[in-house]
Amino acid sequence: MRSLLVTLNLLLLAAIIGVGFFWKPEPDRTPLPGTHAARMVADVQLAAQPVGGDFTLAGPRGPVSLHDFAGRLVLLQFGYTYCPDICPTSLTILGQALDSLTPGELAQIQPLFVSVDPERDTVARLVEYTQFFHPAIVGLTGQPAALSEIAGRYGAVFVRHDGDSAGGYAIDHTALTYLIDRRGNLVGSLPHATPPEQLVAEIRKFLSTP
Repeated sequence: MRSLLVTLNLLLLAAIIGVGFFWKPEPDRTPLPGTHAARMVADVQLAAQPVGGDFTLAGPRGPVSLHDFAGRLVLLQFGYTYCPDICPTSLTILGQALDSLTPGELAQIQPLFVSVDPERDTVARLVEYTQFFHPAIVGLTGQPAALSEIAGRYGAVFVRHDGDSAGGYAIDHTALTYLIDRRGNLVGSLPHATPPEQLVAEIRKFLSTP
């Protein structure tokens, strides 16, 4: 009887070892905040062919269109006011660059900050937020479908992640500064955290000198 129990125990142990050896569970594919989505943003950004073009969104005093700024260089950024680090960094650099320009140069420029979070970013909130960084920056927002269409034309993407922050959700988004010339044509973009002095140098390439 004892011999039978020993044999059964050995067989059970062998079965457990066999299962552990051959069983390979499917890895957890749930994206971590700021990892999978960030790679997705980078991939789409590189694959997209930005064409730019006119658009109309809600601004501080009603509808605002890109063509309203004909004759000026437009600096366009996509982001949102609850952004924990990317947007504050981008807007701080932009504000520093704008402060380095002369009044005559600044008059030839229009910085725009387009929110990709219309659920939380009201026009009033955008005014308060953008003015903190520089009074020349105008915040815009709109319906989700319109924002997606506009962002797509500029090669930008944004991806929402529920429960990723204290605010209820976070949004991974493209963090470029787009340059739109006096005729409304997309002529280039600068990467996130471009130093202020480099941003000023790029801006001045498109400005007329007195």
